[in-house]
Amino acid sequence: MGSNQRDPRHGGPRAILGAAIAELVRLGLEVEAVAPVIRSRPVGPSQREYANGAAVISTSLEPLELLDLLQDVECWFGRRRQGQRWRSRTLDLDIVLWSGGCWADAVLTVPHREFRKRGFVLGPAARIAPHWRDPLSGLTLRQLANRLNRSSAKA
Repeated sequence: MGSNQRDPRHGGPRAILGAAIAELVRLGLEVEAVAPVIRSRPVGPSQREYANGAAVISTSLEPLELLDLLQDVECWFGRRRQGQRWRSRTLDLDIVLWSGGCWADAVLTVPHREFRKRGFVLGPAARIAPHWRDPLSGLTLRQLANRLNRSSAKA
């Protein structure tokens, strides 16, 4: 999850992430763990830093049903899916991994295609689910985060 814009109802990006977690609970999702929020540089043309985090969510919803719910929450927080990709946004909620393994259709791919390359995803996720395994590589989130940190340090 991420945010890099203020919202008049909730405040700055960190507050928005907290409010989003509360909204997911209100909607009936079980939040098992929430990672500490980190700051990260934007991907793409946005100039504003992001507040990023991660959560482990339990639900009986299938991935597409969960995606619909998450996009409804994003919309309620002021997200508009139009215009330039990777622009500033009040809230971004992604399904990165799923306990069912892999999922792919025209709308959604799980695991998220880019998560292995993104420290702002792996860092928070590894803090709350270090032993969760990527179904494609078999590596844990901790291992993936360590590999990414080592490769970033060499660059």
